[in-house]
Amino acid sequence: MAETLDLSPAADRMTGLLEGIDDDHLDRPTPCDGMPVRVLIDHVLGLSLAFEAAARKDLGAFTDAAPSPGAADLPDDWRTVGRDRLAALRLAWRDPAAWSGPTRAGGLDLPGNIAGLVALDELVVHGWDLAVATGRSYSCTPFEIAACTAFAESITDEQRDAGGLFGPAVPVPDRASDLDRLIGLTGRDPAWAPDGT
Repeated sequence: MAETLDLSPAADRMTGLLEGIDDDHLDRPTPCDGMPVRVLIDHVLGLSLAFEAAARKDLGAFTDAAPSPGAADLPDDWRTVGRDRLAALRLAWRDPAAWSGPTRAGGLDLPGNIAGLVALDELVVHGWDLAVATGRSYSCTPFEIAACTAFAESITDEQRDAGGLFGPAVPVPDRASDLDRLIGLTGRDPAWAPDGT
């Protein structure tokens, strides 16, 4: 049986972040170039559907291509939609069967345990993106940080240069926190702020 991870803390944290976002936050920039808060929220809604389907091995429209978020796609009831989709995502990855055998996500065939790790990474890193974009503090468990760091370290420079999941790593000070090191590995500046300071 493949090793399983608990996505519940990350999914619950993301739910809390979404519920705390005001409408006047929606047009703020995020650390993801060209993705204001509203577009990043739509991405989170899409990836929640995609990785729930991946966990259930329900291969098809949600798993065959990466979510293509857009500002016009954010539903009016996005907070409720987000809560419901994240709850379904969390539940789907509680099934040990989700972590074994092949599946698909973003059009890529993956082992279940790798798809689950990617789902965790998406929740953790985009949680940080949304928190800093809306001026909120952010923390996650050492276990989550360690799992996501190991995944980020596995991405080669060639994959980063090809415009995959992460951009080129951003150097961080030697005394940086483990979370800041993870954020740097994903191609983000841990000191990023919405006003550019």
